[in-house]
Amino acid sequence: MSTYPRRMHTALDATDARGLAEFYRELLGLRYRPGDEPPSDGTADDADWLVLVDEDGNRQLAFQEVDELPRSTWPSPDVPMQLHIDYAVPSLDELHRHRKRAEDLGATLLLDRTAEGSEPLYVLADPAGHPFCLLVGVV
Repeated sequence: MSTYPRRMHTALDATDARGLAEFYRELLGLRYRPGDEPPSDGTADDADWLVLVDEDGNRQLAFQEVDELPRSTWPSPDVPMQLHIDYAVPSLDELHRHRKRAEDLGATLLLDRTAEGSEPLYVLADPAGHPFCLLVGVV
């Protein structure tokens, strides 16, 4: 029987790894891998690699601190998306609710395609500029 590689997690570069991890932790209801939580004693946070896990402890996203990261200019091709993640929600009402939540957490709307009946979606940029999609669909 042959085995295939399995996704461990998706890693995103960020000039503020903790800030981006916090954005996705709040947006997706994830938690930190044990040991990656923010310092509780008020000391400086020097984390350069953080992992978020789901409620079962499965790795979902990782964040790597980098010194410099050109922000995507999508839909202009000058600096391409490079990677984006799609997140499905079950209804148009949930789509609107999660767009608002994402923007409240620091996301920026890049494209509103909710008028298209076949696959309504929003393309947003997270606080570090990585585009991601919220769409009505099945997981």
